[in-house]
Amino acid sequence: MTHPTLSPTELAFSAARTFPKFRDEPVSDDTLKALCELAQWGPTASNCQPARYVFVRSAEGKEKLRPCLAPGNVDKTMSAPVTVIVAHDSRFYEHLATQFPHMPTAAAAYDGKPALAQTVGLRNSSLQGAYLIVAARLLGLDCGPMSGFDAEALDRSFFPDGRFRSNFLINLGHGDTASLRPRGPRLPFETVASFA
Repeated sequence: MTHPTLSPTELAFSAARTFPKFRDEPVSDDTLKALCELAQWGPTASNCQPARYVFVRSAEGKEKLRPCLAPGNVDKTMSAPVTVIVAHDSRFYEHLATQFPHMPTAAAAYDGKPALAQTVGLRNSSLQGAYLIVAARLLGLDCGPMSGFDAEALDRSFFPDGRFRSNFLINLGHGDTASLRPRGPRLPFETVASFA
């Protein structure tokens, strides 16, 4: 999608699309590292950074992912150069001592409270996954985020120790513009927003 005449807001939002198919062009390790390094600056609660990413791109990895996918997502995922599993670390709070150093006791809020850790981890990894999408678009990649998959099956396959839990998937690469449908409408301001 990279286009030299597009502004950052157009690249990230108004001209960006969700791609169901991708061109057969690889995404380099350096690009994926740059993507993580850019997305990491998005804010999270208490700088908790619970998101964990698995970049699935090998044939073996894709076949491991295949049985976890909803039928409508198989072809698009298999054709994508990279599929990112956006997960969250259920014990993210173990890093708070270094990542939120001005509050050394921050992790204590999660002691014996797995439901709270799940809520905070899921919410903030969702934010981080969204930052990853915006960062990918700014770096010239196209995205196809998806929630159509069996999370329990995926977690058994990719995270058997139970510490990480999948949130959603993002197909990454250089989109095939021929696969795009007409852009869907967006709800008006009056429907989605109000003043209080």
